[in-house]
Amino acid sequence: MVEEVQKHSVHTLVFRSLKRTHDMFVADNAKPVSLDEKSHKIKMAVKLRVEYSSVLHMPVIKENTRDKGSHGAIDSYGHKQYLQNSGDDNEYLITGTHPYPPGPGVALTADTKIQRMPSESAAQSLAVALPPSQSKMEASRTAAGVGDIYRHAGIPERSQPPGLTMAMMEAGGNKNSALMAKKAPTMPKPQWHPPWKLYRVISGHLGWVRCIAVEPGNQWFVTGSADRTIKIWDLASGKLKLSLTGHISTVRGVIVSGRSPYLFSCGEDKQVKCWDLEYNKVIRHYHGHLSAVYGLDLHPTIDVLVTCSRDSTARIWDVRTKASVHTLSGHTNAVATVKCQAAEPQIITGSHDTTIRLWDLVAGKTRVTLTNHKKSVRAVVLHPRQYTFASGSPDNIKQWKFPDGNFIQNLSGHNAIINTLAVNSDGVLVSGADNGTMHLWDWRTGYNFQRVHAAVQPGSLDSESGIFSCAFDQSESRLLTAEADKTIKVYREDDAAVWKHISNNPYLCISLRTDIMKAFFLFPVNFLCCNCPIIGWN
Repeated sequence: MVEEVQKHSVHTLVFRSLKRTHDMFVADNAKPVSLDEKSHKIKMAVKLRVEYSSVLHMPVIKENTRDKGSHGAIDSYGHKQYLQNSGDDNEYLITGTHPYPPGPGVALTADTKIQRMPSESAAQSLAVALPPSQSKMEASRTAAGVGDIYRHAGIPERSQPPGLTMAMMEAGGNKNSALMAKKAPTMPKPQWHPPWKLYRVISGHLGWVRCIAVEPGNQWFVTGSADRTIKIWDLASGKLKLSLTGHISTVRGVIVSGRSPYLFSCGEDKQVKCWDLEYNKVIRHYHGHLSAVYGLDLHPTIDVLVTCSRDSTARIWDVRTKASVHTLSGHTNAVATVKCQAAEPQIITGSHDTTIRLWDLVAGKTRVTLTNHKKSVRAVVLHPRQYTFASGSPDNIKQWKFPDGNFIQNLSGHNAIINTLAVNSDGVLVSGADNGTMHLWDWRTGYNFQRVHAAVQPGSLDSESGIFSCAFDQSESRLLTAEADKTIKVYREDDAAVWKHISNNPYLCISLRTDIMKAFFLFPVNFLCCNCPIIGWN
């Protein structure tokens, strides 16, 4: 027989639910336990003995100096106290676990049980004996020592607010203390840089454009692509001038020599080629790498070529004899980038093993290994004027100082895999990432003053928006990027922003006024100055 379930009214059920909720929240389990005075006193006494036993014998100020008869008084924690009572001097207590001094075998007399401080006259005589430049500094230091030891003995360190500091000033022989506000640390002001805007998109490659380089004469530039071709473009018009074929896999690096009419290229086919641009044909091969060659660079003063590879090595080649001078081994993963400079260290490599190595070119050995990065280093760039360089990784962009690779600062915020870096003489650092974003930074302060994410070529997928390489032209007025949508994009500074910045800065206007007026009378063209109040032209 099934037992019938007792039915209750809605009112009863609601009441029971409310009661259950009330019982659940009526007890506040998070409320702290009430403080027991006796246990707290025992706890503090134990803590005082355990943590502060080494300084309990030091002097503390006596708050009430009226009671002068309590020699050997006992404090609240059972420690014996000793009182000085000599003439007009202030009275001080010596506290500790045993009479002062604590050394064994030392008799406790009226002189030894009191720690006497240096007198004012002794401090003044010490200041007079010092050189003039040092005496003032030492006098203020002595004033702080004599006065502050009496005044602040036994007081916790942070008795003043954190924004204030106690400064001792000396004026006319009188020592005065004044509270002076600390100057808050300020971020250095970044230099103003005009924003860069896209003004040309160059198409022609049939695959990802993986590398780019501008020739020293600034007339043309060269690109290498995943379509296995090398193309030379006119820099002014963006028109294709020449296509070079010869690689059988993706071209990963190109560079133009400034000392001879040669173009060097490398690719994933393990080949390193030297092209003679007078005949547009390959004249030398550099054999030796065991895997894909990811990058290359030319030494600025000697005929040396340096390449880096997926085989975890970098190789130094004699350009003319094709001989391998050194094999730089030490990295434990693919070497993604290599740079050369005339000064020491002459070779810098960045690797997927998260390290950067600075190499001795003569010995062919590592000078310094930098291990600050936590992820693979795919890009390194040297500043054209300063003795510094930067490295790019998915965790951070880091700046370093030569010759020992001293860390300068982090540039955080480009949260992507950084494939390329470029910097110009004005201190504009450009970082390009695999998600198509490009960040522009002020080199000195690390301030990110612009972020660019250009649209991909029509017909391409949104995922094909990576930036593989970027470079400034020789005039540093144009920025070229090689991208995954098979295009080369050209950026330049926004002229309107430059004029607006000048018009908003009277000092710049005054300095440019003479030159602009000369140009106006020599070449009568229309000048735009954004209603400049200084120059007065609209």
